[in-house]
This record gives sequence, structure tokens and C-alpha cells, in this order.
Amino acid sequence: MAFSRKVAILHGSRTPFVKSMTQYQGKSNQDLLSHAFNDLVSKTKIEGKLLGDVIAGTVMNHPFDWNLSREVVLGSKLHPNTPGLNIQRACGTGLEAANLIALKIASGQIDVGIAGGSDTNSDIPLIGQRKLTHFLIRLQNAKSIPEKLKILSSFNPGLLKPQVPAVKEPRTGFSMGEHTELMVKEWSISRQAQDELAYRSHQNAAKAYEEGFHQDLVAEYLGLKQDSITRKETTVEKLARLKPAFDKSSNGTLTAGNSTPLTDGASAVLLSSEDWAKQHNLEPMAYFVDAEVASVDFVHGAGLLMAPTIAVSQLLRRNNLTLQDFDFYEIHEAFAGQVLCTLKAWEDPVYCKNVLGRDKPMGAIDQTRMNIKGGSLALGHPFAATGGRIVATAAKILKEKGQGRILISICTAGGMGIAAIVER
Repeated sequence: MAFSRKVAILHGSRTPFVKSMTQYQGKSNQDLLSHAFNDLVSKTKIEGKLLGDVIAGTVMNHPFDWNLSREVVLGSKLHPNTPGLNIQRACGTGLEAANLIALKIASGQIDVGIAGGSDTNSDIPLIGQRKLTHFLIRLQNAKSIPEKLKILSSFNPGLLKPQVPAVKEPRTGFSMGEHTELMVKEWSISRQAQDELAYRSHQNAAKAYEEGFHQDLVAEYLGLKQDSITRKETTVEKLARLKPAFDKSSNGTLTAGNSTPLTDGASAVLLSSEDWAKQHNLEPMAYFVDAEVASVDFVHGAGLLMAPTIAVSQLLRRNNLTLQDFDFYEIHEAFAGQVLCTLKAWEDPVYCKNVLGRDKPMGAIDQTRMNIKGGSLALGHPFAATGGRIVATAAKILKEKGQGRILISICTAGGMGIAAIVER
């Protein structure tokens, strides 16, 4: 189901991705997203242009980021009348931003827009306890000195202990890693298979950097020219020596090596109609064709990160495609185990019938064509920035190949998944 008006992906830009609490400590989401955004504006030579919309978001949202997209626009060289919108779909935020811009372009509402996302765990806010807030409100509303003194006498110093936002599911109290441990046990995914996938991701990323693939997609920032997470020197043997990170018993298989680290970074992607691209002498890298979102009831037993299986199935059915009708696959590697569970589910006849409503399995993919320039395990995963990184990567792969079709799949917190098709 191609859009009624073709949506061109013109270019992308991102900061280098780094482990949280390292090089970007003290930098805000606005700092990071502004850098990626301004690099994109500069290299596409759209300074002074009035864009139809800018849609971006962040997952670890600081109260000062409440108008993030608009503030990034005002700090850029775009025409100041360009509007901005904040969104959040957990780890799918960046891809959802691209989808929303694409839908606006396809419908004719706008001709051009930028989609983006940023996340930093190095600038997360400390949150006061709600009980402290309620205490201060009562104190503020007290009408007399005796009433204020009475309230003050009830003060407990423990109210001053701050709360730090945690990456856990509020409905279950489990982290994504703990949920993924449940998934890999259910699907019988081995530790060795997870480590081998992580190894391939690092090797692909290192090779892509050596070949210069990422050079024009990554904007130098604070002296960094590439992601700090990629490990060319890693081996399956080194990965096998790492201790389990979530289920610390002998049954645990998820480690720091086959799971994405907490990451800081930002990304932005420029999309437009074909006419707008032609008028501004910008060659489309590829085209954003369609997207789909889905969710699962993980609270009552479904695997937290299995929703991409459904999103992809629905997307392919609508576009009359099979899983094998793609030249390459960009599947977000939140955890190696999550990717392997998804791949196994698509091959499982019972799952495909009962969950996806298919008469036969979707089948296998050629994993040598998956994440060929490195995935999130090797490049990093700043939650809201991953979608933009993947869209730009997919578009450039197709530009270099001259033609083809790529499937994008991203799992998210809250039991959601988002998928998209990019073609040239």
C-alpha cells in the first residue's frame, strides 16, 4: 500500500552514540538533537527554509524538554515560522516521527519535514517524592502560623530522598532485560546464538566504519567522530565469558555483551515530496513506503518485545509482500535474544496461526542480509534516536545499491512494535 504521494528520504544526520554517563554527561536532549538537526540543515542546504513540520521526541523526558522540537527549530537556521511537535512511542519514537511526517507529506498537508529523536541518561531529572509535593502544597495553603507550624512538625526527612527514573515496566516492575530473559527461555534461545548475533553486529559496524559508510551520517560532536560502543576486537569467546546481567543464576543468558547498553545520542531525518526535492536540487536516497504499529498484552503472559512480529505481519499483508520479498532487514537489536525470538516466531506454524492469523509460517530470513552496517548492539541505542538512525541507514544502503527494498522492525517498551518499508 504505497502512499498516494511518494515520500522521499533525502538525508539523515546523528550524533555519535556513546554509553551513558560518559562523554555527553551534562548535555541535554536539546543539545544533542540540535547538533544532529543543525548538521542535517547545513548539509542539505535548507537554511532559511520554512518546513511544514518538525516532529521529534524523547523517552527519558526532562521537564525542561517540554517543547523540545520547537526549541530545536528556534535554535536552528531554519525559518523561525517552522512548527514543532513532540511525540513519544518509547523506543519506536524516531520511526513513528518519520511515519507521521511521511503521512503528512503523502496526504498533501505538507511538502517537507524533519523527523527526529534524542535520549540521554546522563541528564535525567531527579524526581521528588509525591508525598513531598503534597506536603509542600499543604504548607503553602495553610492560612495561619499555627497551622503552618503544625504541618512543619509532621515533616519527615525521608521525604527529601529523590527518585531516579528507571527503565522498568510500571505494570510488572520488570526491566526489559528481565522480560527478555522470560522470552528467550520460552523460545529456547541459547546463549551461544545470542553471543554470535552480537559478534556479527560489531563486525558489521566496524567494517562499515572502515568503508566510510557512516561518515556522512554521523556529525562530529565534542571531538567524537564515531560511536564509542563498537568493538571490532570482540570475539564470540570474549562475549561468552561475560556474566549474566539480569537473571544472575546459571540459567541467565542475557549479558552486557548481547544487550544494548544505556546510550546517549540524537538523530534527524529529512523527508519531502518528490516535487519539493526536485525544486531544491536534492536527490532522494530512497522512499518511505508504509508503516504499521502493534502491541501485545504482556501483562497477561505475552512476551514484552514480541509485538514487532504482529506489526510486520500486518504490514506485509497490507502490501501484498512476503518476509522474503526484501533485499535487506534492519531489525533493532534491543537484545540479541529479542531478535532471535522474533525470527523464530515467524518460522513457527503454531505462533503464526494463533497469534498472526496465518495459515502457514512466514518463514526464515537470510541473516547475512540483516543489519549489514551494524545494529543497535554495536552502535548503541539512545531510545528515541534509534528510529532515525535506522531510516537513514536503510535509505543510504539503497542509494548505494541503486535499488531494493528494506524491512525495518523495532520493538518498544509497553509491549509495542513498529515496522516500516523503505524502497528505491
